[in-house]
Amino acid sequence: MGKLVRCISDDGTLLIMACDTTDIVQEAFEIHSTSKVCTAALGRLLTASAMMGSMLKGNKDTLTLKINGGGPAGSVLAVSDSHCHVKGYVVDGSVELPLNAKGKLDVGGAVGKNGFVTVIKDLGLKEPFVGQVPIVSGEIAEDITAYFAASEQTPSVCGLGVLVAQDKSVLKAGGFLIQLLPTAYDDVIDRVEKDIQGIDSVTKMLVDGLSPEKICKAVLPSFNIEVLDEMHPVYQCDCSLERVQNALISAGKDELLDMANDENTEVKCQFCNKAYNFSSKDILDLIKSSTED
Repeated sequence: MGKLVRCISDDGTLLIMACDTTDIVQEAFEIHSTSKVCTAALGRLLTASAMMGSMLKGNKDTLTLKINGGGPAGSVLAVSDSHCHVKGYVVDGSVELPLNAKGKLDVGGAVGKNGFVTVIKDLGLKEPFVGQVPIVSGEIAEDITAYFAASEQTPSVCGLGVLVAQDKSVLKAGGFLIQLLPTAYDDVIDRVEKDIQGIDSVTKMLVDGLSPEKICKAVLPSFNIEVLDEMHPVYQCDCSLERVQNALISAGKDELLDMANDENTEVKCQFCNKAYNFSSKDILDLIKSSTED
């Protein structure tokens, strides 16, 4: 089961959270049959969205995190809510690339660097909050750090990692996020910078058996950390027949009439691959019901 913990330093100057999302990323791989590099890209984004979603306040609040830098994988998208229910997909999850210069999966190459990171928060207001910043590296963790600095004016440090086995299964996945509070002064920033200089990668810490609580302490050894709460992220899609029907209706009458010419229309959910089938009569009934409304 996935696990996310949120902590605060005892001097009240910073927040840190860390999570183990291995199960979530493995489930995403099984659903989408992604290549190694695309599993890493999607896994990092799902992990980031879980942590960012955990900061939402309302029960029905949602956060959509999207990155597209013009790379061969196309857009990578993840959605989370305040309960850490996450889902996501890669437009072209079959992309394979050589390892990068460091011998690592080339996530930046798959995502691309010429584009934007977009964050959409639906907080139940008339309009959602939309923040967008240029991509820094396409490696995702640096891009999330840049988003918080530029769009929310919150000094942050994000670390993300996905370790993929030779058979493409997910061995470990997780991340951490440090955020400085308004009470933090320059000396706190200096301590954080010194602490994070020598840390192991997220995946190494997970392989070494560190829990999310221990990762928080390992990342900030010079601070006394207190656990605030614990959550359990899960991969969960909320698609339904009604939602798919509404999506079809929104396509317009002309599009539906074209669909009605086919004996069967199959619509697949991008997040979970569940198939919904509509006969020609079903499509005509949708046209009728939308006209009556």
